[in-house]
Amino acid sequence: MNPRILERDPSDPQKQKKESVNPLLKLVLELGPLMVFFFANARGAWLSQKFPVLAEFGGPIFVATGLFMAATAIALAASWLLTRTLPIMPMVSGVVVFVFGALTLYLQDDIFIKMKPTIVNMLFGGVLLGGLFFGKSLLGYVFDSAFSLDAEGWKKLTFRWGLFFLFLALVNEVVWRNFSTDAWVTFKVWGIMPITLLFTFSQMPLIMRHSLEGKTGTEGKPGK
Repeated sequence: MNPRILERDPSDPQKQKKESVNPLLKLVLELGPLMVFFFANARGAWLSQKFPVLAEFGGPIFVATGLFMAATAIALAASWLLTRTLPIMPMVSGVVVFVFGALTLYLQDDIFIKMKPTIVNMLFGGVLLGGLFFGKSLLGYVFDSAFSLDAEGWKKLTFRWGLFFLFLALVNEVVWRNFSTDAWVTFKVWGIMPITLLFTFSQMPLIMRHSLEGKTGTEGKPGK
């Protein structure tokens, strides 16, 4: 990837449009599908009674999977309409949701949707750590270049996030293999987010030390 693609002039209409998106709306687009997944799993039987067509999916976890796929598609479409771009993480995660969700529904086996977080997190962790092996700090591309750091900062942060993604993959495997489906869904929705927020906040000292906010130059570009 060419790091220059992250350089956009402040007057760029696409960037202005992207920055004008209401933060609350952005949060809804990111968390909305997960909320749908949790509610549909918890009330799958009730939903099937109210909307008989959903009964074709199967039990609650399959109803939740079908609605999760639909909600993810709607969120990605809304994000594209609002910003004319799709961030890498939601896009990749969405593709895996569609593939593993379709396998879950077609084979009537919830192991595929349960493995989806494992696959996504291993993919991102592998890409980040693999990029470092080849001398590339790719975290800025994964997070859509949300901040500017010097080269050392990018390397350290990329390494930490790479390990964290692998940790999330391991945790998902432990939970879905050893606990009930309802417990796994609850953890997926209400456990992963707090853990991720805590990890993110724990990285702020490193970000502040290596921040290039207000400075110019190519050193702060990811990929260097």
